Amino acid sequence: MADQKLLEKINKLREEKNAVILAHYYVDGEVQALADYVGDSYFLAKLATTIDKENVILCGVNFMGESAKLLNPGKNVILADELADCPMAHMVEIEKIEQVRREYPDVAVVCYVNSTAEIKAHSDVCVTSSNALRVVKNIINKQIFFIPDNNLGRYISKMLPEKEFIFHDGFCHVHKSITKEAVEKAKEIHPQAQVLAHPECTGDVLELADFVGSTSEIIDYATESEAETFIIGTEMGILYELEQRNPNKKFYSVGHRQFCPNMKRITVEKVAEALETLEPKVIVLDEIAKNAAKPLQKMMELAK
Repeated sequence: MADQKLLEKINKLREEKNAVILAHYYVDGEVQALADYVGDSYFLAKLATTIDKENVILCGVNFMGESAKLLNPGKNVILADELADCPMAHMVEIEKIEQVRREYPDVAVVCYVNSTAEIKAHSDVCVTSSNALRVVKNIINKQIFFIPDNNLGRYISKMLPEKEFIFHDGFCHVHKSITKEAVEKAKEIHPQAQVLAHPECTGDVLELADFVGSTSEIIDYATESEAETFIIGTEMGILYELEQRNPNKKFYSVGHRQFCPNMKRITVEKVAEALETLEPKVIVLDEIAKNAAKPLQKMMELAK
């Protein structure tokens, strides 16, 4: 349990600094509990545009802070921990994008939001795990270079046979660590449970799932389902929100490795420090920001 005096300090600073605290579902439950809003990465970035607060404390990894800054250039976006980073966001290089553009002149570069601002700036459109199918379906181009996540790209491609996908080899280490064998073992232990998986998981895991969806879609599905037992195929931080909304349902992880060390760097103490110092601020260079905002705006158009 977080120290009561520390929570009181955070509440006081939140008012004094005209700040809002946004937390991702994968951070520790104690941090989610003190946040003003909890959600997935794109929801938080877009939500910040609707909140009349000067300072946004972002409890998530670096690319989430960048996305929030791109959509809210006039606000201060402060990371709770600047060392909390997403390895997958760095798993594609500009040179690779340029090479694919030369080989496939009519290609659309589709960039998962789990990427750096610099990579977004070299892309045509962004997608989230919840809107990727809708956005890619609405792209005129037949050829799609999907970056950086290989698993989400392959999952979407199976539903869009009319498109020609060029895949990249990026991945989320947390979701890749969830194996088919571990899911099968979990199903043996909990035979009545439904398997809910994130599309960043590998294809053989998704084939075993009763439902595949984004973090927020998994939460909504479990909440609305008449089933009472679930095996959760995504980062374990989601269990906090699932249990808050569904106190009478049972949730189990697939295995012990469903843990993002970067998300778990963010603590109540670091939130307090970020509020006190209003540092470190997210800075995106003007030229990168201008170009990186375009694929985010394009995503909003195509996702309608």
